[in-house]
Amino acid sequence: MIIKKQWRILTVGDGDLSFSNALLNHQPAALTATVYDSLATMIDKYGDLFYQQLKMKNTPVLFEFDVCNANSWTGLAKNSFDVVIFQFPLLPAFGSFSEYQNRCANININTLNRRLLRDFLINSFNHFLDPNGQQLCFITSKDVKPYRQWNIENSLNLQTDINYLGSIPFALKMFPGYKIRNVDRDKHVKDTKGVTYVWSRQQNHAISGRLTAAQFQGADYCTACRAGPFSTDVDRIEHNHSKKHLQMMALERLWATDIRDNPQQFNQN
Repeated sequence: MIIKKQWRILTVGDGDLSFSNALLNHQPAALTATVYDSLATMIDKYGDLFYQQLKMKNTPVLFEFDVCNANSWTGLAKNSFDVVIFQFPLLPAFGSFSEYQNRCANININTLNRRLLRDFLINSFNHFLDPNGQQLCFITSKDVKPYRQWNIENSLNLQTDINYLGSIPFALKMFPGYKIRNVDRDKHVKDTKGVTYVWSRQQNHAISGRLTAAQFQGADYCTACRAGPFSTDVDRIEHNHSKKHLQMMALERLWATDIRDNPQQFNQN
């Protein structure tokens, strides 16, 4: 991950605040941290060690912050950041099978997670990022299933003016003390193949040269599956009939339909 001292940074959904606390070691110009849970819920899940440390360092922390709900952004200055960071996003686990049935009655869980990330990008550029600043959004995710099936590099910014710039490996050692948590438990998990993906409204950003551009692009590849190059037509046909490809194409169709049928959700005005 690229962090510069002159940047004003907003962290989104920092479950136990350990990432924001570790981020202060890089001495950003300003930092505001947000947590999806209430303070009481966070303490019940993870304790308040990192919150107390941030308080001692006079770092603003907003609780019950939902990046998809503008009503929860009270107290956050509009368009005042250079970078917005979302670390290892994932929708909370369902409390019961009936909750799963209700929430996923007409939508796939893969689509729900993509909605979260797309809303994060659009709301960040429309409401959190300074149009005269760096204009950067970072999402760090794991390069394994099911996260890879979100097609992060190619699908989130469809039909927007947001540009995908590239990615960079996430090095946990840059952030001593950061615990990558499970969403609902006081346990941290491995940063298995963590990758930070980067977007901007600037097509040619100053940091672009330090990023790896989207891979598996072009006629000889399957972009969604991140497969190829295919040396022969037979190779491509075999891939197109594989279980992996058929599953991925089904997810892509669901996502395209969701964008088409719910344009109001992605309104950039």
